[in-house]
Order: sequence, then structure tokens, then C-alpha cells
Amino acid sequence: MNSLSELLAMGGYGLYVWGSLGMCAAVVVAELMVIRFRRRLLAQEVMDERATGETTA
Repeated sequence: MNSLSELLAMGGYGLYVWGSLGMCAAVVVAELMVIRFRRRLLAQEVMDERATGETTA
């Protein structure tokens, strides 16, 4: 690998390699976003449940 263009081309397989890497990164980011959303939703449900329990007790 003598240059950046050769590194990016990866012997003619660059589009496949970089595309796969990009898709994998996108899936990981999406998964982290879903986990974060679910965590916030669960925390809100717990807070609502605690508030409801305190007012009815």
C-alpha cells in the first residue's frame, strides 16, 4: 500500500469493504440509540409507577 487511494481501493474491493464497514457502524449506532430510548422509557415508567404508588398509599 503506497498511497491513500490504494488503501481506499483495497485491490478493487474497497466499495464492498468500506460499504460493509459503514453498514456495520450504522447498525451499532442504531442499536445504541434503541437501547438508550428503551432505558429512558423504562425509567419513566418506573417513576410513573412510584408516583402512582405514593398517591394511592
